[in-house]
Formats: sequence, structure tokens, C-alpha cells
Amino acid sequence: MPQIAQLAETYASQIFWLLLTFGLVFFVVGKGMLPKVTSTVEARDKSVAADLAAAEAARTAADAAEEAWRARENAARASAQEQVVKARAKAAAATEKTLAKGNAKNDERLAAAEAEIAAASKAAGAEIEAVAAEAAQDIVARLSGAKVAAAEARQAVKAALNG
Repeated sequence: MPQIAQLAETYASQIFWLLLTFGLVFFVVGKGMLPKVTSTVEARDKSVAADLAAAEAARTAADAAEEAWRARENAARASAQEQVVKARAKAAAATEKTLAKGNAKNDERLAAAEAEIAAASKAAGAEIEAVAAEAAQDIVARLSGAKVAAAEARQAVKAALNG
């Protein structure tokens, strides 16, 4: 095989060109391309870190805004509850006042009606006594033939009605 026989003659030259090629590739890749790739990775890392910091700041701001909104909402709810309580108290006072006026009018009407009833009852009682006294006089006159005075008959009827 002639290729193996030439190996000793071309061995040193192949190693030289191999080292020269790898050295050239090392310097081109290591000195030219690697710094660009490294700087791109660092820029990307910085960008990601800045985005994360901005997102954290935005989340903190959103949490603060939400907390402020909740505080305003709670204050508004408390104010609304207070207004409802005041409105209920006002309505209850107005209702109580109206009921008091109505009760006073009803009490006046009731007192007037009771007075009328008492007067009518008294008048009816007096009328009943008078009629009973006349009836008693007529009955005594018819049964015994004796005449009874009107005052005596009234006195007897009063005693019978009260006793």
C-alpha cells in the first residue's frame, strides 16, 4: 500500500496544518464569535432580570391599588350602612310620631264617645227610673187601690235597681 508508505513523509506536514487549522479556528471562534454570543446572553439575562423587576414592581403597585380600592369600598360600605341606619331611625321616628298623632285623635274620639255613652246611659237610666216609677205607681194603684207619691215610687225603684 503506497498510502502507508507515504505516511512517514507527510506526517509532519499534516500535523502542522492540523495545528494551524485548529489554532485558526480557535482564535476565530474564541476571540471573534464567543464574545458576541456571551454579550448576547448577558444582555438577554439583564433584559429578563429587568422584566422580572418591572413585573414585580407592577404587581406591588397593583396590590397597593387593590388595597386602596378595598379600603375605599369598605369605607363606602360603612357609610352606606350608616345612612341606612339613619334612614331607618328617621323613618321609625316619623312613623312613631304619626302613630302618636293617630293615637291621640283616637283617644280623643274614644273619650268623647265614652262621655256620650255615659251621658246616654245616665239619661237612659233616669228615663228607665222615671218609667219604672210611673209603672210602679200604676201597678200599686191597680192592685191595692192606694195612691203612691211620685217621690216614694222613685225612691223605691232606685233602691230596687241599686240593691
